[in-house]
Amino acid sequence: MSHTDPVERYYEAIDAMDADGLAAVLAPDFRHDRPDRTIEGRERFVEFMMNERPRTDTVHAVDTLFLPKTDDDARGREVAAHGRLFAEDGKELFAFVDLFTVEDGAIVDLRTFTK
Repeated sequence: MSHTDPVERYYEAIDAMDADGLAAVLAPDFRHDRPDRTIEGRERFVEFMMNERPRTDTVHAVDTLFLPKTDDDARGREVAAHGRLFAEDGKELFAFVDLFTVEDGAIVDLRTFTK
């Protein structure tokens, strides 16, 4: 499994409002830092994304995934995603960079930066 696989599945699950799919790619102690809040724990994050986020009628368009150069046997790896968030009607809402830490096939940490 590539370190980018859980990241790609993360965006697919959010856009499809697939709570089980989202939970499947997150570690139990997952943490998300974003400009407006920090959310700790897989269950809490899934609850927020499915029921509490400001807009759920959105689609993530990931333009580029970046993998920093590290040893192949590294346990954890960072994956950066650059993309744009669109409303259902196609209007671009904002650009973002997400920095994921992936360990043992699960996302353990996510830092979101928006413009």
